[in-house]
Amino acid sequence: MNDTANSVSEALATRRSVRGFLDKPVDGALLRDLLEKAARAPSGGNLQPWHLHVVGGERMKALKALAWERVAARPGGEDTEYDVYPKNLVAPYRDRRFQVGEDMYGLLGIPRESKAARLQWFARNFQFFGAPVALFCYVDRRMGPPQWSDLGMYLQSLMLLLREAGLHSCPQECWSLYPRTIAEFVGAPNEQMLFTGMAIGYEDPDEPVNQLRSRRAPLDEIAHFHGL
Repeated sequence: MNDTANSVSEALATRRSVRGFLDKPVDGALLRDLLEKAARAPSGGNLQPWHLHVVGGERMKALKALAWERVAARPGGEDTEYDVYPKNLVAPYRDRRFQVGEDMYGLLGIPRESKAARLQWFARNFQFFGAPVALFCYVDRRMGPPQWSDLGMYLQSLMLLLREAGLHSCPQECWSLYPRTIAEFVGAPNEQMLFTGMAIGYEDPDEPVNQLRSRRAPLDEIAHFHGL
């Protein structure tokens, strides 16, 4: 099956957070090429504040085994260094987050009252949903919000390039729950903070959750035009 994207528009339209990957290796040379191309992403003052760690092969197996142990021992995570979401989300942001969760669990057939089943599903994050490659993105602690936005531009560029190459991804800020575990594993220095992980691989087309297409707010809700 040809799953490549032939234009930026097609890459944007088909990029999504895949939560079920095939047990199929990803070529290391291809990954290096895409990571290098993504570095053309813009950054203020050309600081290029991203620091990346890419894990695959036997090291990925070791990481998954370690993650299984740590999540079992500390299901609530370690001491986190930032909040993935504001503590008191208000509408419409709260509603959007709720909706995508309900859509996803609806595809999985897990009702809202099945808390244990939902937690069990969430734990699959820490096995990268079966992906053969993990990426972790760090930022120097001395950087501020503008540089954090630069990280997003790099990661989005990479995800679109992955689509062009027939690959899929799932950005995973859930890894911020285990910053010490990941820092020890990849050898990240203390002056760098873990921002996010990312699962990378080939989509499993038979995984039901991969049918999820998260909704988007209509243009008139998010954009205001002046003089146009």
